[in-house]
Amino acid sequence: VQLQASGGGLVQAGESLRLSCVPSEVTFSVNSIGWYRQAPRNNRELVASINMRGETYYIPSVKGRFTISKDNARNSMNLQMNNLTFDDTAVYYCNHFPIPGPWGQGTLVTVSS
Repeated sequence: VQLQASGGGLVQAGESLRLSCVPSEVTFSVNSIGWYRQAPRNNRELVASINMRGETYYIPSVKGRFTISKDNARNSMNLQMNNLTFDDTAVYYCNHFPIPGPWGQGTLVTVSS
């Protein structure tokens, strides 16, 4: 099942964005999911993850600024991003974790300095 990200946009440094992720099939339950990103000329990297038990992981550069969460009632997952910096500029994807499935289009986050 493909997961679809949305909520990106253009913001200034220090501002916030909230990304959302929903499955392409409504019958699929969101369980262990990760947010990934790919900046220009960089490889895609894992940014944050949440597992079935609600345990979370963040890469050091976003820890304390980003919060990953699941909304079981809406069968969705969110990534709250605060105090954004220029280095957060990337296309953000949500996908299964730890083994990603097919990649969706992602959502572009652009942070102006």
